[in-house]
Amino acid sequence: MKLGLDLFSLRRQKWDAFQHLEYARQIGLNVVHFSDLEAFASTDKAYLQTVKARADELGLLIEVGMGSICPTSTTFKPQLGGAVEQLTQMLHIAHTLGSPAVRCFLGANADRRTELPLAAHIENTIATCRAVRNLALELGVKVAIENHAGDLQARELRMLIETAGADYVGAVIDTGNPVWVAESPFVTLEQLAPYVVMAHIRDSVVCPHPKGAVVQWVAMGDGSIDIAAWAQEFQARCPNVHFTLEIITSIAPRVLNYLEPEFWTVYPDTPAHEFARFVALVESGWPNLAPVLTADWSDPSPEVQAALVVQQRRQVEKSVDYCRNVLGIGE
Repeated sequence: MKLGLDLFSLRRQKWDAFQHLEYARQIGLNVVHFSDLEAFASTDKAYLQTVKARADELGLLIEVGMGSICPTSTTFKPQLGGAVEQLTQMLHIAHTLGSPAVRCFLGANADRRTELPLAAHIENTIATCRAVRNLALELGVKVAIENHAGDLQARELRMLIETAGADYVGAVIDTGNPVWVAESPFVTLEQLAPYVVMAHIRDSVVCPHPKGAVVQWVAMGDGSIDIAAWAQEFQARCPNVHFTLEIITSIAPRVLNYLEPEFWTVYPDTPAHEFARFVALVESGWPNLAPVLTADWSDPSPEVQAALVVQQRRQVEKSVDYCRNVLGIGE
């Protein structure tokens, strides 16, 4: 199975596309995943072809992605154009770069708390997908929707894909985001495996807290969710999907207050048998005691930024080493 990296893992490096490609080759990756357009100097076809040519020279495959395709999501960026317009552009970019799919998402956990119900956001996402169906099929590029930042549990994403049409819509399975919605990554895999076309893989720590649980993302091999067993199951269920890492270790721990009624107001349909599997992970877990610098998404001070630049590369390289030497993943 090929080993890849979502370059959001290196977002603080401020590298261009070619620098990312060189680094990926240096650390022994097979796939690079550009989850947005920030590293590209242009979206002109000629420029994109030079990026593709350099990736070919280095023996690297390219995956691409974008942000929200739900026009009513709190994360949607209307300044970039309409949802259909943005997704149409990305399908063409993916085709030029040889990406089999365009990673995208509905939104974030805040969309479960808006005046507009989540079901309406799901319908609006489906509408965007349906508007590009013919183009996606013509280009041979799938629309790949991620379980992103606490927006959807796996059951909900599966329903979205099946309703939109699995002939041109698939899933980007993320192993870190399920723990934000009190879902075991093993449940996520079981629900989404038939539809997975891309992956964002990272390890997590989950452990008890007086209000429920604490969850935190960590480097591969540092977590408590048995990522090795998950990786083995992923290879069996999704043998043709790249094992693409997304390493985010600078986010502070998050408390899931599922012992309080307020938590359940946005998860009213969670099956007890699925939640029980998450609780089992919590009860067998432990806190993350490794020293790590955390920061929010905003621009930190120059001193913190410099430290995060170094930490990102160390955590990525540690994770790549774990995948290659412990999990035996990578060509």
